[in-house]
Amino acid sequence: MQKNPYRQNYKGENHTFRMFKDEGDELGDVPWNQKIFQNDTSYKCPTYVSQTPPCQGSCPSGHNIRGWLDIVRGMEKPPGDMSWQEYAFKRSTDANPFPSIMGRVCPAPCEDGCNRNEVEDTIGINAVEQFIGDNAKQQGYKFKIDAADTGKKVAIIGGGCGGLSAALQLRKQGHSVTVFEKYEKLGGMMMYGIPDYRVPRDVLQYEIDRILETGVETKMNTKVGVDISIEELEKKYDAVLFAIGAMGGRSLPIPGGDATNCVSGVAFLEAYNQGRLQHITGKVICIGGGDTSIDVVSVARRLGNITNVPEKDRPENIIFNDTAHDVVDTSKRLGADVLLTTRSTIENMSAAQEEIDDANREGVEIQGQLQPLEVIKNADGRATALRFARLDDKKVIIEGSEFEVECELIVPAIGQAVDNEGLDDSFFNERGFIDADRNYQIPDKPGFFVCGDVVRPHLLTTAIGQASIAAESIGDYLAGKEQTARPKVDVHYFDLMKKLGEWDLAPAGKYDSDGNPGAGTDSADYAVHNYEDRSFASIIPHTELFLGHFDKEERNARNHKLVNVDNVLGNFEERLIGYSEEDAQKEAGRCMSCGLCFECDNCVMYCPQDAVFKVKKDQSTLGRYVDTDYDKCIGCHICADVCPTGYIQMGLGSD
Repeated sequence: MQKNPYRQNYKGENHTFRMFKDEGDELGDVPWNQKIFQNDTSYKCPTYVSQTPPCQGSCPSGHNIRGWLDIVRGMEKPPGDMSWQEYAFKRSTDANPFPSIMGRVCPAPCEDGCNRNEVEDTIGINAVEQFIGDNAKQQGYKFKIDAADTGKKVAIIGGGCGGLSAALQLRKQGHSVTVFEKYEKLGGMMMYGIPDYRVPRDVLQYEIDRILETGVETKMNTKVGVDISIEELEKKYDAVLFAIGAMGGRSLPIPGGDATNCVSGVAFLEAYNQGRLQHITGKVICIGGGDTSIDVVSVARRLGNITNVPEKDRPENIIFNDTAHDVVDTSKRLGADVLLTTRSTIENMSAAQEEIDDANREGVEIQGQLQPLEVIKNADGRATALRFARLDDKKVIIEGSEFEVECELIVPAIGQAVDNEGLDDSFFNERGFIDADRNYQIPDKPGFFVCGDVVRPHLLTTAIGQASIAAESIGDYLAGKEQTARPKVDVHYFDLMKKLGEWDLAPAGKYDSDGNPGAGTDSADYAVHNYEDRSFASIIPHTELFLGHFDKEERNARNHKLVNVDNVLGNFEERLIGYSEEDAQKEAGRCMSCGLCFECDNCVMYCPQDAVFKVKKDQSTLGRYVDTDYDKCIGCHICADVCPTGYIQMGLGSD
């Protein structure tokens, strides 16, 4: 029963909040959409609105992170007799087919965006993702292709994470796919650009093979533009996707930067990952500050130093001449002297702080605010020293601060370049990369698409996200459809209609007996009532959550095998210790499910009119847990105020 809004106090004075002092007299700066209030009643009633959480909005691959966290925590139940572990794997790999790898090496921008940071600390998203992937490997989960064969053929140039991700998405559409790879192994930067102690090769190979098992054909040791022309691909295939990455490194742009023992960070890591580079010689200076530079110096510390080596065994000759070290010689190695320099302050290095801390502990010397000026070379063209100057806080050279550091190897890790040998220059811009529109088509090149570092060098997860969009665009192109406009928030998000379909609860799809929608209704079975999907257009900030609902819970961080100065030499064991099943579920339970109901019952308990009620169990799914009786609702806002996830918003009802 509605309480009397004009209840008097003992003095007979009315103590009632009113939006307006008198009729027509508005209160200050009240927004227009709230001026419908009259005393304690309004025509605004709760509407259930799903939005994209900031973790997903921050993820370049558009992961449905909230979705698989909800599955791991036990909130979203799998259909039929599927285990939650497999269901989480399926949800996770809708966007990213490499959960084990990304869970290990992605710098996790999703965690930076996590609203839980406003309470105490981020969710360990990467750690839960690693658990999903590692468990999938243990259980032997596979990808299933249900689509009928379309008869269309797509060529993908490059077998890195972008090319392989696109290959899987295209196979799911029923297209035939052939991947052309210039190396003898697939994986791109995952295989050749990241050390094996960060990306275990058995795990990587398993996740690659799982994609190939869907029917993806490969042409290994085949360089498009050299071994086969673009024109030949254009004749044989219905669409072509460039996913060639940026596996080349940039040279040091200073006098003497062409010294024979000045090698790029990408080339250094490639030689190591191919098993050819077994040790280094003398002091190593790496110039950079990003993740690649950290990998270089960490590998150098593990490889160790051998003195008085033959000319043929100098690192630069191994790297450039495609030869290999004699493994026997590595028994003579000692700890390497390694210096990492960056133009920024150490605090502002772009590398992950965790990786910087590891490098420091392993004995890498890191110096910030240094500007390389000149490579000092001997008569043979080899670098013998690198001249630096110190920078002030504005990155201006401090006069008289120049000094030299003697060295045997210089490794600039200052950017990537594309190997476009033999390819038509018309595909590339003036910077050597390929331009793309929002659908990852190559402008003015019908049938050609692009994704990954060849667009702009960035994260592995960025290439995966671009590949997903490119695959959709290729599908539209092959079907003869116009390219669709991409949504404002371009991610994989919760689909209530799909969820209802899983449980045979989807709307009937019929209107009234005349086939018309008819008047507004909250009971007909041809619509999902009292619900709005805004995931494609808005990311929910922490200000829309009821943060007071959440207790402070310490993050259950992954453990590390600590490597230090004493045990770094020859230590190529994986450092990360993955979650147990219990740890994964506990950490996933910290997720605040931003923008989607997580069934806390606050709205039901606090509604003074009993207007908000639980949906009957046989009609309930995730996202349809509660509903509203509009005949009882007075628009008091309490349900929206106490909703922890921001899922309830007040919208206009009817008179």
